[in-house]
Amino acid sequence: MSARVVLPAEKRPKPPVRAVSGHVVIDQVTVAFGRGGSRHVAVENNSLEVAPGEFVALLGPSGCGKSTLLNCVAGYIRPTSGRVTVDGVPVTRPGPDRGMVFQQYSLFPWKTIHDNVAFGPLRAGKGRAEAESIARTFLEMVGLSRFAERYPGELSGGMQQRVGIARALANYPSVLLMDEPFGALDAQTRLMMQESLLRIWGEFGTTVLFVTHDVDEAVFLADRVVIMSAGPGRIVADMPVPLARPRSPEIATEGEFIRLKRRCLDKIRAESLKAFEERDR
Repeated sequence: MSARVVLPAEKRPKPPVRAVSGHVVIDQVTVAFGRGGSRHVAVENNSLEVAPGEFVALLGPSGCGKSTLLNCVAGYIRPTSGRVTVDGVPVTRPGPDRGMVFQQYSLFPWKTIHDNVAFGPLRAGKGRAEAESIARTFLEMVGLSRFAERYPGELSGGMQQRVGIARALANYPSVLLMDEPFGALDAQTRLMMQESLLRIWGEFGTTVLFVTHDVDEAVFLADRVVIMSAGPGRIVADMPVPLARPRSPEIATEGEFIRLKRRCLDKIRAESLKAFEERDR
C-alpha cells in the first residue's frame, strides 16, 4: 500500500510558469522481465500523478526501479500491466512530447553542438532555418552559444549535459524526463547544473520527472519527492517539498530542508533494512 502525503491545492508549491500541458498519470503500472522461473518484477503496482509544470523527483536505492518507471513514461518500456498517459493520451512509444536526458550524454560525436540541438526539430519536420533558430535559442538558454561550432569531445562533462538538456527541450516537450543526469559530475559542477536546471525550468515551465539517488538533490530541486522501495519497486512515500522558490544552495542549511532530508533518509533506510531482512530469510 503506497503512503501518500497530499497538501491542499492552495498550499502546494507552484511552478514558476503556469503550464497547461504535461499532465502525467501512471496508473497501476507493473513491469516484469523474463518468464517462468527467470521472471523478474522490476516495479509493481505503482500509481503516480504529476500536474502540468510540476517538478517531481523519484528517489530510492539503486535497483529500485526508478529508471524503469521513467522509461515507461518515455515510451521505451511497455508496462506488463497498467498504463501511462500524458495529457490523457496513452503512452505506447517515444514521442516529441517527452524529452529525455540520460546520465550518459548521448550526443552525436560527429555533429557540432549546434547540429546536435537542431537534429530533433529537423526530424520533427521543421525547415532548416527554423531548426537552426531553435538550436540558437536553446544554446543561448543553457549558456553555450559561443561553443555552437565545437564538437562534444571538446566540451567538459557539465557542458555536454547542458547540451543534452538543450537538445531535449528543442522539440518543446510538455514533459522533461531526467535519469540521474548529474550523477557522473563532480560535486561542484553538479551543484552548478542543479541551479542551471532550476533556472531553465523557471523559464520553460515544463513538467519534470527527475530520477536520482541523491537525497539533497531531490529536496533541493523538487516540488515533491517520491520514494520507492527496493525491488520490486513500489512507491512508499510521496512527500511535498514546501520550500520557497527561487532556491539557492544556501537553503541546504535551513531547518526545514534538514527536516525534509531526514524524513527521506529515514524512509529509505527503513526500506533498505526490509530488503536486507527479506534476503536473509
